[in-house]
Amino acid sequence: MPFVNIKITKDGVTTAQKAKLIEGVTTLLADLLGKNPQSTVVIIDEVDTDNWGIGGETVTSRRHKGK
Repeated sequence: MPFVNIKITKDGVTTAQKAKLIEGVTTLLADLLGKNPQSTVVIIDEVDTDNWGIGGETVTSRRHKGK
């Protein structure tokens, strides 16, 4: 049973986009590795940009600076 955990920042990703992401990952595992789509679990964690850091600063701060 494949378990895929995708972490993204909360940036207004739509429900439809998340559904396509889940479908696409499930299809990829089925096509590439022969995994059963019915037992494939995909979880999307949306993380606030204040709680995601790169290079010693938050994503929120980096975006305000235009990095």
